[in-house]
Amino acid sequence: MSILSIIVVALAAIIAIPLIVALFLKKEYRIEERITINQPTPTVFNYIRFVKNQEHYSKWVMTDPNMQKTLTGTDGTVGFIYAWNSEDKGVGQGEQQITALVENKKMNSEVRFIKPFEGTGHVTMLTDSKGATETEVTWSMEGKSKYPMNFMNLFLGKVLHKDMQISLQNLKNNLEKKQMI
Repeated sequence: MSILSIIVVALAAIIAIPLIVALFLKKEYRIEERITINQPTPTVFNYIRFVKNQEHYSKWVMTDPNMQKTLTGTDGTVGFIYAWNSEDKGVGQGEQQITALVENKKMNSEVRFIKPFEGTGHVTMLTDSKGATETEVTWSMEGKSKYPMNFMNLFLGKVLHKDMQISLQNLKNNLEKKQMI
């Protein structure tokens, strides 16, 4: 077998293996993280319900301070859309729309990714009172990845969990230091 044949077979295997593995992986994903914040639930909820506040705690939003943003509607209400566009491939292009609010309990939103990959995620932020001055925040995101992109779920899950933990820690720091910008 010639060196060229070996290289071609090796390249074919490198391409084929992830495609075959992806056939057997779930297309659905779900990530969830939580943190307890030393602030009353109304204070926490009234901060997270405003999507624009993510500029002060979300690792993803904070990655590119120069990204273009378009705000449509009234922030903190159902229907509000926060759209972004960035040259940074780690940020890309997309939009987040508030789809449901339950006062002092829950905010649901739909995140529509456009670039670098298309996809839709459903995000929930729950606030649960743990006493007069403590609130547990649970941040979850779920969705489906089309084949063969579902192969990336094997790696992205760990990165997304870490980024979500960093974001929640930023949220906690902001609220506990009363730096609610």
